[in-house]
Amino acid sequence: MEKLLEAIQQLHWSESGAVIFGIIYVVLAARENVWCWFWGVLSCSLWAWATFYLYDLYIDALLQIFYVIVSFFGIYQWQKGDKGNKELKISTLSANKHLAIVVGGLVVSALVGYLFAEFTPAASTYIDAITTVFSIIATFMVVRKILGNWVYWVVVDSIYVYLYWTRGSLLFTCLMVAYAVIAIFGYLEWRKKYNESRIIL
Repeated sequence: MEKLLEAIQQLHWSESGAVIFGIIYVVLAARENVWCWFWGVLSCSLWAWATFYLYDLYIDALLQIFYVIVSFFGIYQWQKGDKGNKELKISTLSANKHLAIVVGGLVVSALVGYLFAEFTPAASTYIDAITTVFSIIATFMVVRKILGNWVYWVVVDSIYVYLYWTRGSLLFTCLMVAYAVIAIFGYLEWRKKYNESRIIL
């Protein structure tokens, strides 16, 4: 607890903002509230600055910029992404589609990790690549309200716990633990709503 308090006192302003806004985002997303995207834009903008300039996680910084851009698409999809410009409903993917996503994601992660390891001074390139690639995949699932996105987030956030811990960011480590817990809550909430419609893609 003392180390956590020390870390909080030494926080850069960008980290503080990213953490506060990030928690608001994921809680609202778990509740299927469209306002989550607004807070996501604020959090990811600050997060991109922090990961690039403070922790040399260049791939993760690019991921945060991607989040900012896709957030605006998410607002539209959630409000008018269903047929007939109706509010988008929660749906699921088949097991075969999930298998293809996982295999494809691992292949792309290996390629991205290799490129950044060879041509940049970035840290933890392969782990950073895996979390980045699967975060992008999970984000598109959130945009389309795919129930399984929360399972991906639990795994990704758990890996992030290790990544940020090894980079010395205690607060971001604790945030990833919180994200993983909220992701479990999000899955349970969305599954409850999904059972009312049963849409399989």
